[in-house]
Amino acid sequence: MNYELIIMNYFVSLHTNFSKDMSERRVRVRFAPSPTGALHIGGVRTALYNYLFAKQHGGDLVFRIEDTDSNRFVPGAEEYIIESFKWLGIKFDEGVSFGGDKGPYRQSERRDIYKKYVQQLLDDDKAYIAFDTPEELEAKRAEIQNFQYDAHTRGQMRNSLTLPKEEVDRLIADGKQYVVRFKIEPGREVLVNDLIRGEVRVKTDILDDKVLYKSADQLPTYHLANIVDDHLMEITHVIRGEEWLPSAPLHVLLYEAFGWADTMPQFAHLPLLLKPVGNGKLSKRDGDKLGFPVFPLEWHDPKTGEVSSGYREQGYLPEAVINFLALLGWSPGNDQELMTLDEMVSLFDISKCSKNGAKFDFMKAEWFNRQYLLQRPDSDWCPAFDKVLKENGITATAEQEAEVVRMMKTKVVEVTDKQGSTRKRNVSFPSDLWPLTKFFFVAPTDFDREGDKFIRKNWNEQTADQMRQMQAVLETISDWSVEGQKAVVDPWVEQTGIKPWNAWRIALVGTGQGPDMYELSAFLGKEETIARMKRAIDVLEAPHSAPEGATSD
Repeated sequence: MNYELIIMNYFVSLHTNFSKDMSERRVRVRFAPSPTGALHIGGVRTALYNYLFAKQHGGDLVFRIEDTDSNRFVPGAEEYIIESFKWLGIKFDEGVSFGGDKGPYRQSERRDIYKKYVQQLLDDDKAYIAFDTPEELEAKRAEIQNFQYDAHTRGQMRNSLTLPKEEVDRLIADGKQYVVRFKIEPGREVLVNDLIRGEVRVKTDILDDKVLYKSADQLPTYHLANIVDDHLMEITHVIRGEEWLPSAPLHVLLYEAFGWADTMPQFAHLPLLLKPVGNGKLSKRDGDKLGFPVFPLEWHDPKTGEVSSGYREQGYLPEAVINFLALLGWSPGNDQELMTLDEMVSLFDISKCSKNGAKFDFMKAEWFNRQYLLQRPDSDWCPAFDKVLKENGITATAEQEAEVVRMMKTKVVEVTDKQGSTRKRNVSFPSDLWPLTKFFFVAPTDFDREGDKFIRKNWNEQTADQMRQMQAVLETISDWSVEGQKAVVDPWVEQTGIKPWNAWRIALVGTGQGPDMYELSAFLGKEETIARMKRAIDVLEAPHSAPEGATSD
């Protein structure tokens, strides 16, 4: 009998059945943040990719709260995370605050469930109890260079593998704090099949006996809770950040230890989001330095009182943030950049995600916001623009605001970052409009003849007289619409050869910016237009002092 052939056929059959079981299961993915503070924008991208994958396969997205680290819990963080996804339009099918039949979905409410599975590992000799104190562990680290709690050192420590059972029972009965460690045996290779990175092989010799449970708070660590929850909630695919890749071999071993290898989910580890400048992972410090948010919503830290900016509060549209994040580490394979959420669902392919980190180009995020803003009617800009106007003491009607938006939304604005560096870009937020539109609501009073190059170039000895001539022409106009003004002023320009446009702009705006002059004049009205012209003539015609240090002939 050919035993090698029989064994080979057995494993082929096992693999075929496993693949069949996985393909027939309903796709279920999860996003499981810890309520330890504001939701990082990298976490938003992870949730987005999970959402796209689930919807593409007609599956479910589960929202789970992993709050096993009680020392790092931050009040309000859970509510903040939920509100963030509500604003972004990423909808969960079940989980904390969404319902479902596989709860509880908050890990702190699953203590008894975890205890059962911790005991299973202990009973099956897959784990052991360790009583080592922090001081004892520190002493061992000082004694052994690069100390690791594993098969080579566990025999030197105080645990249920080295202590008599009676002493172990007594220590537990006396209330001594302990941890449960996973028993990893050396000498084998663990295979992780990653949907993005392919096969990842790791020797168990380099893995330590990870802590799975702590008696101090009667809660499991991330590793145990993660595996148990994913199994019981029938998660089929674990899509998470690259930082969890080193933990994947341990998780594979845990699935094997529990006897769940046949339903182990498939893994996909997403590339990191990298700093816009320099090397390393994107951090809040990068946003603070360069002036962009790293959180979806503004975050008020209840412990420090620090307020961190959010995309929503800075004027970003949720669809722009989603579109921007979708393309950080994934490409649809064509030149399309603007995509609706439904289009992303249709085009998304997890296998086409990059293995390499994605540079966080915050200027590209601004570009996306501009594209989506320009698709909206001018009236949609008004609530945010109105807020900026009121902050500057200006009250305007919705019609006036929409008209200003129409005239100025395609202009260029100069922005300054927190380091004092300036750059120019297209208007990308309603708040960008204020420095470009103040003159619509506040008449210029000071005209910087020396410092403003535009005024210096376009206002000379003849300009005041030319403006008086134009003023006289304007006073004859009864139809103050754009067309009504053009019908009278254009023939006058043609007849006299006077080109009043730049000087007129100085009079109405105070410098060389603004929209079409007829449109601006129509917006201001006849009375205000003429009043501004008179003021400019009076100020700019008056004698002025020479700059300090200069001499006159």
